[in-house]
Amino acid sequence: MTNILELYVKLVGLVLVGFLLGRKLPGSVPTRLAQFLFWVGVPIGIVAFLRKADLSGQIWIAPAIAYLAILLGAFLAWIGIKGQAYFTNTMPQQPTQGSFILASMVGNTGYLGYPIALAMVGQKYFAWALFYDLLGSLFGAYAFGVAIAVRFGGGVQNYWQITKAIFINPALWSFGFGLLFRQVTIPPAVEFFLDKFAWSTVALSLMLIGMRLSNLNSWRSLPRAGMSLGIKMLIVPLILGSILPLFGLTGATAQVIVLQMGMPPAFSTLVIAETFNLDRDLAVTALAAGSMVLLITLPIWLWLF
Repeated sequence: MTNILELYVKLVGLVLVGFLLGRKLPGSVPTRLAQFLFWVGVPIGIVAFLRKADLSGQIWIAPAIAYLAILLGAFLAWIGIKGQAYFTNTMPQQPTQGSFILASMVGNTGYLGYPIALAMVGQKYFAWALFYDLLGSLFGAYAFGVAIAVRFGGGVQNYWQITKAIFINPALWSFGFGLLFRQVTIPPAVEFFLDKFAWSTVALSLMLIGMRLSNLNSWRSLPRAGMSLGIKMLIVPLILGSILPLFGLTGATAQVIVLQMGMPPAFSTLVIAETFNLDRDLAVTALAAGSMVLLITLPIWLWLF
């Protein structure tokens, strides 16, 4: 287990390196790195980490709680929209409502959630973070999230692109392969290389987040983004985290779930916002601000849970 100071040095350091590189390198570099991680790095990392993960216990509760967090976030966002309309006598435009709800419900439980879970609770409990992300957040974003986008968005809806995002997602396929590969005995040298490669993809994922953040320069929607982050990163983890013992989840397992619930908005919210003509400015601002808020909320969840 890594202490919080060491986590911050690694987390902030790698994201900062990526941020600086994103300012200097050609715009094609983050895109190619993202493609490498999407098709090769993250899938192999999932297979490697699954070999040492503990799959015993009530691990299937993780995606169920992910859906609860997504639905609660969306409900609270809807309440927030109605409250704003009541007190200000102005209803936000529908594209803004859609982005507000998306930013309140779907978190970056993959590229950001994986390394944080691994650093704080180790590989033994990594499967909880994995199940939460791949069987919860992924389908929540590209199923319920798309339904929200259709309701509040406009323009052309590319349903094939969204369907492909789910079923051709290599992380999802590597998850199934990794479960089978756990039973296969491999030479120690191969095991060593696989482990080092997996941890290298974690570092590259954090650097990629920095590169993407270096291109997010919009802050005009900060007040409304702050409301969505309050729902996503504070209220939802606090409410659901407090009832985790009712599901039999305590200790490190509860900590992983709370950390995943407290992740900032996912990059998929921006993808969906752009695809369905929602408020891109709000989505961008929530992504950038959420990554900074995480530095404040992380010790809170580690202390409470």
